[in-house]
Amino acid sequence: MGETRDTSRLIHVSFDETIGKAPRGIEHDRAVAVYDLLEDNLFRPLGRQEGPYRLILSVVENRLAFDIRSAENAPLVVHVLSLTPLRKLVKDYFLLCDSYYQAIRSGSPSRIEAIDMGRRALHDEGSQILKDRLADKIEMDFGTARRLFTLIAVLSWRG
Repeated sequence: MGETRDTSRLIHVSFDETIGKAPRGIEHDRAVAVYDLLEDNLFRPLGRQEGPYRLILSVVENRLAFDIRSAENAPLVVHVLSLTPLRKLVKDYFLLCDSYYQAIRSGSPSRIEAIDMGRRALHDEGSQILKDRLADKIEMDFGTARRLFTLIAVLSWRG
């Protein structure tokens, strides 16, 4: 993968106080989403060569702010993303997740598979929307967009 892969990636993701603490189970899901994102990602703000990067997520006026910093934590750029286009999708995604977990307990294999296919399709749709909305700001592959969507969904979950 070489130097480009080593520098075009996230090495740290954190949340500022606007995100707040969540119940223990949600905190665990956040930690898993961050771990998955850091394990495998392609992330580079367009026009920047200072990678690898640190990302601080915050909420500013119902928008998600991506505070992107150098590996040494020097501020580089902040991009703000409206979450409105993703709200219904995230809500539907969690409804399908709930149905999936209920089906695992008492559903037939074909029902579980059908729900899981729908859940994955919504996840992919949200990932593509996220990737498209950030395309003129941040270079990322679909896998990174997918892991970021997971993180945004977990951050948006209200129980």
